[in-house]
Amino acid sequence: MLKIAYHPIYKHPLPEGHRFPMLKYDLLPQQLLHEGTCTPENFFEPEIPNDKYVVAVHDPEYFYDLLNIKLSQKAARKIGFPLSEDLVARERIIADGTMKAAELALTHGIAMNIAGGTHHAYTDRGEAFCMLNDQAIAARYLQTKGLAEKILIVDLDVHQGNGTAEIFQNDPTVFTFSMHGAGNYPFKKEKSDLDIPLQKGTLDATYLSILRETLPKLIAMEKPDFIFYLCGVDIIATDKLGTLGLTIDGCRLRDEFVLNTCLQHQIPVQCSMGGGYSPNIKTIIDAHANTFRTAQQIFF
Repeated sequence: MLKIAYHPIYKHPLPEGHRFPMLKYDLLPQQLLHEGTCTPENFFEPEIPNDKYVVAVHDPEYFYDLLNIKLSQKAARKIGFPLSEDLVARERIIADGTMKAAELALTHGIAMNIAGGTHHAYTDRGEAFCMLNDQAIAARYLQTKGLAEKILIVDLDVHQGNGTAEIFQNDPTVFTFSMHGAGNYPFKKEKSDLDIPLQKGTLDATYLSILRETLPKLIAMEKPDFIFYLCGVDIIATDKLGTLGLTIDGCRLRDEFVLNTCLQHQIPVQCSMGGGYSPNIKTIIDAHANTFRTAQQIFF
């Protein structure tokens, strides 16, 4: 059965100007239930995780300053959200959702988080609405528990996974692969193990050709026993914060290829949703829902 992390705190209300991106965390599970892609049994509710798993990745001083809302004004501005205890609790619960989903993927082949993909969070700071790096925390969690040794992070959000790249920059047990818009934030990028910057307006055929050429070679070379997949839908042409030109169907074909590749190689995969900022909320929900539909079709 497809297992999906979801918690009501994911739709935590924010001040005016920040609310629109949060709507999808309420509407996406409703859509999946309404259309019959999922039933209530597919969902599980994550919790506040043990701090030791967070500080295995993040600098303890940064984490506890975040926890106690004691970050400097400069550090808080880099994150972009007005900080609150509820917002920090939300981020911690998202991380737990990805940790638990990763463990469930070992049994079911795949598991997902309605939220997550907070790849701009560094070891010692947050950026761009990301405070704690959920997939980095979950990767180290699996390794700490002896559940995985070599991990591949496949980051296909339109933005480079700069925080993830920094966290694992000197760690040969985690390979970071980011394929992203060359002109997108972050404008000063970190060095992933493999970065593929794409030109503005890149279309379905070019995008999919590069991905189909790259991912199987990476798997053959790195031989991962677990994959984390960041499947942002901000690669589609209508996205307000993206620079690429994919269609919704092209985005779906991307997911289909990645998930089929994981299944064919019998590598468990955890998916975090990442970004999606098209002006029409229906576009965002449909693009994200395709990832869950594809997972159900391929694995179950």
